[in-house]
Amino acid sequence: MFAFILIKTTNSMNLSLNKLTKVYASLLFFALISTLGFSQNKVAAEKVGKFDFLTEEIDYGKIEQHADGVRVFKFTNSGDAPIVITNAKGSCGCTVPTYPKNVILPGETGEINVKYATDRIGAFTKTVTLTSNASEPSKVLRIKGEVLNPAKDDTKEAKIN
Repeated sequence: MFAFILIKTTNSMNLSLNKLTKVYASLLFFALISTLGFSQNKVAAEKVGKFDFLTEEIDYGKIEQHADGVRVFKFTNSGDAPIVITNAKGSCGCTVPTYPKNVILPGETGEINVKYATDRIGAFTKTVTLTSNASEPSKVLRIKGEVLNPAKDDTKEAKIN
């Protein structure tokens, strides 16, 4: 009888060991598959569009009141995936950007037009924030300059004299 209990206990331990081994093997298999799955997504995620602006800041310099306030930021998609711009927002109501609504494919160029309200006299520094699917999802462009008061414009007086 003692031999029977010993054999039965040994068989039970072997059976438990087999189940435990299968559980560990299954967990290891799922961990390996998960790791490979995430690494595939990472490779796919590396393909992104990339803004390459000629300049990220435009200096209007000194301009007359009511002068043309439109300036253009030119860029190329130097990435390996299309860029879609979903929004362009000026830092205040005096700065109004317009942007391409179409997809900018790799190698293609695009323009962001910015209109500053030149009816306001004085120095200014404003930003335009682009939202897109590019490598930098939020891209900030800057404009600066000074709108001169026509009554106090010394350069006109100097030309008259």
